[in-house]
Amino acid sequence: MKVMEYIDAHVHVWTDDFEHYPIAESYAKEDMKPATFPPETLLAHARPSGVNRIVLIQMSFYGFDNSYMLDVMEQYPGTFSGIAVVDWNGTRPDEEMARLAERGVRGFRVQPKGTAIESWLDGEGFERMFRMGAERHLAICPLINLDALPALDKQCERFPETPVIIDHLCRIGASQPIMEAHIDQLCAMARHTNVMVKVSAFYALGKKMPPYDDLRELIHRVYEAFGPKRLMWASDCPFQVVTHTYEDSIALVRDRLDFLSETDKKQILQKTAEDFFFGGR
Repeated sequence: MKVMEYIDAHVHVWTDDFEHYPIAESYAKEDMKPATFPPETLLAHARPSGVNRIVLIQMSFYGFDNSYMLDVMEQYPGTFSGIAVVDWNGTRPDEEMARLAERGVRGFRVQPKGTAIESWLDGEGFERMFRMGAERHLAICPLINLDALPALDKQCERFPETPVIIDHLCRIGASQPIMEAHIDQLCAMARHTNVMVKVSAFYALGKKMPPYDDLRELIHRVYEAFGPKRLMWASDCPFQVVTHTYEDSIALVRDRLDFLSETDKKQILQKTAEDFFFGGR
């Protein structure tokens, strides 16, 4: 039997070892649900579905301290890549990006926090981040809703060489019904050739129930706009496996989307993430 080589492009890990990995002051231990989600548990979910490489996303519990994610990456060489978080309001977030890139980080999560949505990407910090992204081929990875897209669109115009990876289908269908106009908004971003999209977090979108067939048209439209080489599948564990299963997520792309060829499936389930996060290994 052939061993699959799938890659999960979006997973969080954390530990209850608070002595070595303290959480940020804005969080409490009670916020961590499940209480811990170490790499061993993650891999026990992923490997039966043919997933053997994973992109870790810095968990918000740790703020700007990426230590736990970095240590997991180093403990499992070749298994994990990473998306870190830096302080975009700091003096030189670009220098921190370069430092983290030396440790295998390939992307940096950003999101609107405490600022007007129309100008959330303004400021010198974000400008430095987008410039460094272009210079070092490091992705800016926005966790956003549709209302944050206009500001992102402007930045993509200013920095067309910067890779951008939009999380979770821009969360279309997370808090309201999936609408054609919303899909159009996301698909319009395909005009920026370095923008990619994570086809992910199915448990949180649409009807929020497996087998997630109600997401078919959304994914089809995004596939037609961006093409498979700019799409990557991800589970968003551990949240995917709280009430659903890991297999529920990957099965939608692998088995249920009849508009995808076998080549498309390999691209979305492996190659896009492999080429960007693992250097095409």
